[in-house]
Amino acid sequence: MTTPKQQLIAPMSGKTMDLATVPDPVFSEKLTGDGLAIVAESDTVVAPCDGVISLFFDTKHAFAITTDDGVQILVHVGLDTVIMNGEGITPLHQRGDQVKAGEPVLKLDLPLLQKRKINLISPLLIVNYETVRNLTATEPNQMVTGGTDTVLSYTK
Repeated sequence: MTTPKQQLIAPMSGKTMDLATVPDPVFSEKLTGDGLAIVAESDTVVAPCDGVISLFFDTKHAFAITTDDGVQILVHVGLDTVIMNGEGITPLHQRGDQVKAGEPVLKLDLPLLQKRKINLISPLLIVNYETVRNLTATEPNQMVTGGTDTVLSYTK
């Protein structure tokens, strides 16, 4: 019996990037998971899938959603947003909340982040990617719309 393909939607609007080209070895070498990155151009970050927010960093720059079938998805906003210590990022949910794909999770103060020269390359990762098969990412350099376009798909 084949498992249906699971799909993750873009957590924000922007241009897609191959994970291998992200200028941070933690992501480019897939030390935290496999997926792709999006150069954020929108001020709202949405849940890429249905699930429970299982992790929310104190600095609000990253959160993880665990799906009903146990796949952990990490949304990491920007590469150096951790230095903002939460400034410019407003959480709309907290750890333990049930969310639906497309539901807003973070609001970004893009002018502030841009003024501080924060790199807005934002990885979307499957942390426990060894539990999924046939992981497929959208081609690099595609413009995607947050909350609408599918950017990753996999089978369980």
